[in-house]
Amino acid sequence: QVQLVESGGGLVQTGGSLRLSCAASGSIFSVNAMGWYRQAPGKQRELVASITSASSTNYADSVKGRFTISRNTAKNWVFLQMNSLKPEDTAVYYCNARSVRGVDYWGKGTLVTVSS
Repeated sequence: QVQLVESGGGLVQTGGSLRLSCAASGSIFSVNAMGWYRQAPGKQRELVASITSASSTNYADSVKGRFTISRNTAKNWVFLQMNSLKPEDTAVYYCNARSVRGVDYWGKGTLVTVSS
């Protein structure tokens, strides 16, 4: 089992920045990749960014050039630096960890609200 706890959400104006953090605990040795997903009201959850154990990253087209995902050396924290935020970035952001066996673990989410 892997436990994930997000922090760093909040209210920010258009053009502002936020940094989300996710702390992983438990069987983190089994984790292959971690990432951030988001879900806006009335929409499906979507991938925002992911990073593998080899530090390979992947971003949604809508956030490329504005968001940066990173992990610490111990690989028990993952961060999402969000710059140039837009109202359409408003959503609940979820931390995800995927094990080498393909099992997904989720945090409870943190709300990001971007005001226009």
